[in-house]
Amino acid sequence: MTKTVFVNDAQILKKGQVIIPKNVRTALGVESGDRVTFIVDGSNVRLVNSAVYALMHFQEQMHGEGEKVGLFSEEDVVNWITQSRREENAE
Repeated sequence: MTKTVFVNDAQILKKGQVIIPKNVRTALGVESGDRVTFIVDGSNVRLVNSAVYALMHFQEQMHGEGEKVGLFSEEDVVNWITQSRREENAE
């Protein structure tokens, strides 16, 4: 995967609004109606796609949980889902 690096700026409007430049929206994979998250770390701020950030945060929280219940591979997960569905349909 190629890392895209560029610098862009935007003006803050009267009500604190900022228009996110098109190339930044494209890099984030966001469009009109999508949400973004501001991550403030001291004097640095990162702007990220909220959906991607939420998924990454969820993955971090769930890290290692699959192994605790015996799921070590994608095949294990598929088998577990298949078995769960069979059990639901049998009821």
